[in-house]
Amino acid sequence: MTVTNASDLVAVSVAGKVANPAFSGLPAEPYRLAADGTPFLWPTFGGIVYNVSVGDSAFGWSGDCIHPSVSIAHPDANKNRGLNIFACVGNRATVVSGAAKGATGTVTGKSGRFSDQVIIHFDRATREKLAVDDTIMVAAEGVGLTLPDHPGIALKSLDPRLFDSLPKENVGGVLKMGVAATVPPHMVGAGAGLTSEGGSLHIQSTDREELARHGLDRLRLGDVVAVADTDSRYNHGYLRGALSIGIVGQTDGPRAGYGPGLTIVMTAPEGRLGAFDAPQTNIADILGLSA
Repeated sequence: MTVTNASDLVAVSVAGKVANPAFSGLPAEPYRLAADGTPFLWPTFGGIVYNVSVGDSAFGWSGDCIHPSVSIAHPDANKNRGLNIFACVGNRATVVSGAAKGATGTVTGKSGRFSDQVIIHFDRATREKLAVDDTIMVAAEGVGLTLPDHPGIALKSLDPRLFDSLPKENVGGVLKMGVAATVPPHMVGAGAGLTSEGGSLHIQSTDREELARHGLDRLRLGDVVAVADTDSRYNHGYLRGALSIGIVGQTDGPRAGYGPGLTIVMTAPEGRLGAFDAPQTNIADILGLSA
């Protein structure tokens, strides 16, 4: 078992309201542009998504970077930043207002910069009871998580119990994580250059042949993936030999530079973090998340 400092972590409450999908007032038209310049109008991030769940395909939906299940945000920008930073994938979430009060779910991802939302899985029966503006509280635990035997590895947005459950092995002092696929650095898209404390990093998916060549066209929401030559210790950026581990949190979309969005949960410079093939490694299975 890989040793962590989990017993030292502080668990703290953060909360947000079920977010309503939104469009900016400007430009006046709500249409967006696909990679080939074609305008489209599809559902986008936010709201209660009744028919897309963790474990489903990350591709094929008539939507633009859809968050599966439920998205929350705090109306105060500073408090929302706290929510986005402190909530970790695998944390328990509890509905504290509305018809679904008392129901529990699990944080499965984050979305950043333009949406700044936390993505939470609830079963479909709970989703039917939820309403926009219902308050959901997250028992946030994971920020500050470290690996004493692997000090060069930075952990991000990761519940310690989920870390313990992920497939892993120690090989010659290098921690290797089981992943469903590996993203090459030239396919890293939106999110590069931004902070890695919260938010998401996207896989570019305009080149479908290249996507298929790397086996990325079969990704499911919740899949654990490696991102090659990518250093996310502070900001997401290219660094030869570095490696990041992410969890697919959002679906594909038709815009250039966007594809399935990842929540990065581990990262390290060259030689300190590795990956091995573990097909079908998905947090829906690991955490027992029911549709």
